[in-house]
Amino acid sequence: MAAWLLGVNALKIQPFHLPPLGPHDVRVSMKAVGICGSDVHYLKNMRCGDFVVNEPMVIGHECAGVIEEVGSEVKSLMKGDRVALEPGISCCQCNPCKEGRYNLCHEMKFFATPPIHGSLANQIVHPASLCFKLPDNVSMEEGAMCEPLSVGVYACFRAQIGPTTNVLIIGAGPIGLVTMLAARAFGAPRIVIVDVDDHRLSVAKDLGADEVVKVSSNMQDVGKEVEQIKAMGEARK
Repeated sequence: MAAWLLGVNALKIQPFHLPPLGPHDVRVSMKAVGICGSDVHYLKNMRCGDFVVNEPMVIGHECAGVIEEVGSEVKSLMKGDRVALEPGISCCQCNPCKEGRYNLCHEMKFFATPPIHGSLANQIVHPASLCFKLPDNVSMEEGAMCEPLSVGVYACFRAQIGPTTNVLIIGAGPIGLVTMLAARAFGAPRIVIVDVDDHRLSVAKDLGADEVVKVSSNMQDVGKEVEQIKAMGEARK
């Protein structure tokens, strides 16, 4: 069974027929699946950016579960292993894939991105190479958070965050918050996070933001407000 998106605001639990288990695949019993902003866009609008849902689709891509069966060639995993799943299956043949930038693969098959079905199901079949064992002290819910957390970690790599880097994060939604936590783990000494919503800023403060700033929802004002925040930082030096 799986959660199928049938139309705007229309989800229905229906049978989900699994593909055959290939020699390099595993069958995973799903234990935790996050709800991403993209899932909400599909639910509310049947599209997310250029991706349009034209036929019923299983949603969900932030997930963790337990291995139920392994393919004949799988040596790295066994039944009972707790795993987090990488939701994107690349072609492994194009130049970006060969360069190690498989996230840029033009043939990417990503959970819950039309027409690929997602992981909000009892069980799924997935390549063993894209399933990663979870330590005993990491819960299934935390395992499902590995995918969104990776966004924040990668952002910190790209921005070269370190002990001498002050950080401004625009947006205190889930991705902004995990980026804030990642930046702190990378050693950022001061993190300011801005948003238009008081509750989100309150959560950010509770999670350790050094300063939170409420900005206007009027996009024409945001640039001025960001400049003011930067000026505040300079004044503190």
